[in-house]
Amino acid sequence: MIRSMTGFGSGRGEAAGEALDAEVRSVNHKYCEVKVRLPRELASLEPDLVRQVKERLARGGVEVTLRRGGARGGIAPRVDVALAAEYARAFDEVRRSLGLSGEVSLATVLSAEGVVALEERAVDLEAARPAAREALAGALDALCAMRDREGEALARDLGGRLAAVESLVRRVEALSPRSVDLYRDRLAERVQELSRGLAPDPVRLATEVALFADRVDVSEELTRLHSHLAQMRGLLAGAEPAGRKMDFLVQEMHREVNTAGSKSQSAEIAGATVELKAEIERMREQVQNVE
Repeated sequence: MIRSMTGFGSGRGEAAGEALDAEVRSVNHKYCEVKVRLPRELASLEPDLVRQVKERLARGGVEVTLRRGGARGGIAPRVDVALAAEYARAFDEVRRSLGLSGEVSLATVLSAEGVVALEERAVDLEAARPAAREALAGALDALCAMRDREGEALARDLGGRLAAVESLVRRVEALSPRSVDLYRDRLAERVQELSRGLAPDPVRLATEVALFADRVDVSEELTRLHSHLAQMRGLLAGAEPAGRKMDFLVQEMHREVNTAGSKSQSAEIAGATVELKAEIERMREQVQNVE
């Protein structure tokens, strides 16, 4: 079953005290392009993360975001115990000097300037590496599940459009011989009118009809169209990424329909080819979403 190129997933990984959160977003792209956003202290993990994404995804513009330790990331509080002791002695000295009652509380000391500060917690790369892999694996699992669901919807839509195209191709096949018969009848009537009632030369008439039939013959184009449609159905049912092959086939289908339309001199066939072009264009728009 085909997969979409758009999706989102998140995951979390933990190892030896390192906790990492990963988010993955993907959009349409001709190739697999991966961009990674992560804390500078984890910059050395980027090549591994890019490789891990490309092992799972064939196409798409993928953005990976990695964060440390939940909402505060790699930030940890640092308490300057020596400074806190100095504050406590100073506050107690002021209390005694002013003859105040009570004791200096912990809250008072901790709220003093410089006692508590936030700083980046040193990263343990040996622990962060497996935690990152685990977080990204979970995010990719969720992303792929979403891409699979969207792929099912794409497959249903493309299947319906393939059926519509096949119906129109069969219509052109049925109309094609009729256009030659109509041309023969019109030519015979016209010759008879111009010759003032004399019967037309059957050999010359047959020659003209044969030349016309050769000019408007679209059997080769229709045969190739049937082949392209069969290949599209095979790709829809397959398990491999098929977006680029589908894109090529849709372009070829559009080219065959253009050629068939330019050959035809039948208004009915011309109308059918216009419908074919419109349906194939809708297919092309959907194929742009397929991995």
